[in-house]
Amino acid sequence: MEVNMGNVLGLVFANMHDTTLGDMTKNRTMGSVMFGGRYRLIDFPLSNMVNSGISEVGVITKSNYQSLMDHLGSAREWDLARKKGGLYILPPFGNVESTLYRGRIEAIYGAMNFITHSAAKYVVLTDCDVITNIDYKPIVAKHIETGADITVVSHTGPYTSEDLKTATVLNTNDEGQVTSVLIQPELSGTCTCSLNMFVMSMEFIVDMIKDSIARGKVSFEKDILQERCNELKIMAYEYKYYFSKLNSTDTYFKANMDILDPENARKLFVPKRSIYTKVSDNAPAKYDLDSIVKNSLVADGCIIEGEVENCVLFRGVKVGKGAKIKNCILGQGTVVGDGAQMNYVITDKDVTVAPKHVLTSTADYQMYVSKGATV
Repeated sequence: MEVNMGNVLGLVFANMHDTTLGDMTKNRTMGSVMFGGRYRLIDFPLSNMVNSGISEVGVITKSNYQSLMDHLGSAREWDLARKKGGLYILPPFGNVESTLYRGRIEAIYGAMNFITHSAAKYVVLTDCDVITNIDYKPIVAKHIETGADITVVSHTGPYTSEDLKTATVLNTNDEGQVTSVLIQPELSGTCTCSLNMFVMSMEFIVDMIKDSIARGKVSFEKDILQERCNELKIMAYEYKYYFSKLNSTDTYFKANMDILDPENARKLFVPKRSIYTKVSDNAPAKYDLDSIVKNSLVADGCIIEGEVENCVLFRGVKVGKGAKIKNCILGQGTVVGDGAQMNYVITDKDVTVAPKHVLTSTADYQMYVSKGATV
């Protein structure tokens, strides 16, 4: 089924899962969190929408969105700097009746003026907690074909109890229609989980939000998916391709480490479906003659004089002579002094590690060093 994606509006929720990543989102939105050496988490949903043909996108924010605005700029890198359509940053208090939202319903209500002024017939909603390269065209086509009220992008597979602490679990019949919903259940095993991506018609979402606000409803998952699953036609769209869902510092660390595997990197960074990001005109990475680098992702602007193994290094990182860095994620502008040793450490931007200082942790509990710290 051929779908005109020019009739689709995109909504990205930049703050929806801020609490899951701990101190990393203390001074920024989840969408602003760094990933993979040069990207921010919001780059993935934005790029996916643009690659799918969606040319009008609203980014719904809540707090700490200064770095997000700096990163997005005019949205030229995503080809969303347009006279018609393009990218819109939607702060809280978008209308006189809205407040700082408590859930997805109130967040959408705060952006209702933007939504209702769009000529789009369908809306794709997504959060910033899933790292993937997804095409929304077949999902929108399936939504139209089934006549669903809501289509939920989901994945069926084995999940641990830790995975499900922040998950929405869907029970479906043979046709893929959702029959019941469990929110953050205490269980483990094979189940179908929402990836926090949804498709709805414009008419349906406007009516649903207005009705929900009038009834004092705030949670989309609880008050709509769970309570009204037998009343509405909610369909699950099974997503079978590579993705990483971020719901803790540990899953964030593992998602970064996963793309050191060339096979995973090829699945995520597809040549014809690029992931776009803010361009920084840095010099290429510089490697000292005595440096040793193994199985690592090193961004431009880095200077490597020591040993680096199984690491992700963001732009402008400097590793001093004799330093040994293993299993680390070093944020932009981090400086590691001569002779320092680090293992299983995540640093934020502009961290300084003193010469000969030792920072070590374990694979199960990575150490995090906050922005601008000197250790």
